[in-house]
Amino acid sequence: MLTPALRDATYRWIADDPDPGTRAELQTLLAAALAGGDAAELADRMSATLRFGTAGLRGPVRAGPAGMNVAVVRRATAGLAAWLTGRGDGGRTVVVGRDARHGSEAFARAAAEVLAGAGFAVHALPGPLPTPVLAFAVRRLDAAVGIQITASHNPPADNGYKVYLADGAQLAPPADAEIEAAITAAPGAFSVPTASSWSVVDPVEDYLARVASLPRGGARGLRIALTPLHGVGGGTAVHALARAGFTDVHVVSSQAVPDPDFPTVTFPNPEEPGAADALLALAADVGADLAIALDPDADRCALGVPGPDGVWRMLSGDETGALLGDHLLRSGGYTDPLVATTVVSSSMLGRIATAYGARYAETLTGFKWIVRGGPGLVFGYEEALGYCVDPEAVRDKDGIAAAVLAADLLAGLKAGGSTLQGRLDELAAAHGVHLTAGVSVRMEPAARDEAVARLGAEPPAGWSLDRPAPDVLRLRRPGERLVIRPSGTEPKLKAYLEVVEPVTDSLDAARARAAERLAALRADLPLREP
Repeated sequence: MLTPALRDATYRWIADDPDPGTRAELQTLLAAALAGGDAAELADRMSATLRFGTAGLRGPVRAGPAGMNVAVVRRATAGLAAWLTGRGDGGRTVVVGRDARHGSEAFARAAAEVLAGAGFAVHALPGPLPTPVLAFAVRRLDAAVGIQITASHNPPADNGYKVYLADGAQLAPPADAEIEAAITAAPGAFSVPTASSWSVVDPVEDYLARVASLPRGGARGLRIALTPLHGVGGGTAVHALARAGFTDVHVVSSQAVPDPDFPTVTFPNPEEPGAADALLALAADVGADLAIALDPDADRCALGVPGPDGVWRMLSGDETGALLGDHLLRSGGYTDPLVATTVVSSSMLGRIATAYGARYAETLTGFKWIVRGGPGLVFGYEEALGYCVDPEAVRDKDGIAAAVLAADLLAGLKAGGSTLQGRLDELAAAHGVHLTAGVSVRMEPAARDEAVARLGAEPPAGWSLDRPAPDVLRLRRPGERLVIRPSGTEPKLKAYLEVVEPVTDSLDAARARAAERLAALRADLPLREP
């Protein structure tokens, strides 16, 4: 039913919306509701403003305060500009980038116009580019802030607004709450001052030169299959690999060009089952040594390898994290290095660090915490396919730099007659078999919070408990770990399982025991799984 409050709120939003397209969208919904039609869609659009969290904004591209649109972007940018000015950063350099999703060009222009209207020196990237290029540009240009318009690997209907601070890292509390308060205080979008005085800056050449400097070894004999999953990372990744000496690269043709509809995949996320099928088929067809899948904004990277039987498989994020962390520490050249991962990732990186005399940190989930894990950071990763391999240049996950480093690692192994799987076997033999798994249990927020409270008050017998954060439980017993936390974006409770099995006889036998223990742990999970 169309209530007077909903009607009036819609009229006010329409009056303040500078975009004729989204104004017409809401006007059509309002007219239908005024004529006695269902007002549910209109109510959903007007239900609430998108929350400005530590990842910025993310939501469906549609009219109204609960969607990504020019009006929402204008108000968000006005709040961000006010926050920066209040911190004494008024007039400084800011950088705006974007991917190729629906609405990205218009949203990036809207952000640049508001920042220019607020008196900042605005530099816009020249077109759709990977998120790591934007993060790199923030540090290279000594910017006060960077904005990337992207929804990363979300479904095609979504878009987002990601903010990087002057240190090149993503937002962390309390900045997110302060900016959200400033957005709430911002005027209606139509009243926000704008200007068109900004310049275009292209940092790609400098970024490519930096990434090309990452390889540690001299071997380059490698054939690579690659997919950008219809995102913006393909061209940059191919150029980066070529600059580093890896020129035998084959790209999945049906996924090579940016396409905001992502037509060949159900979800444009390398973690999703089936997303890498076309990549692995190409890798087998061309006889590749390595398969690389980037997510649509190229900040994540997944690796595929052939097994002894020739059947290709994708490595887990933890497997790739162990390989890259070991490769960087083995290469040496650091003074008192630190490597970091999250409380839900495999603990093997800690054992690898100890073997090299390096420091190790575990943080809460998210790269906003990983890159702030301590001084001397040389590598950080999270199990969800994110790797920071060059923190001095990009203080965030960078799928392209990770791909170049993975190629460097494998080329060296191949030259010595080994493989990535062979190196994983060596790491398992040295540090134990580490198996991990994730479980998501759909629960409404009240039930989810009650389950966390209950487990926190009465952990299962035989488990020790600590809390990395108030809503995160970490349960341990010898050789096993269970981390439970609520999802920040969905009505789900997430559980992360790990078992560690020492190799006392054969590696195959240890892996079999670890698999049995992981299955038993999952079966005994103290949560109700659908």
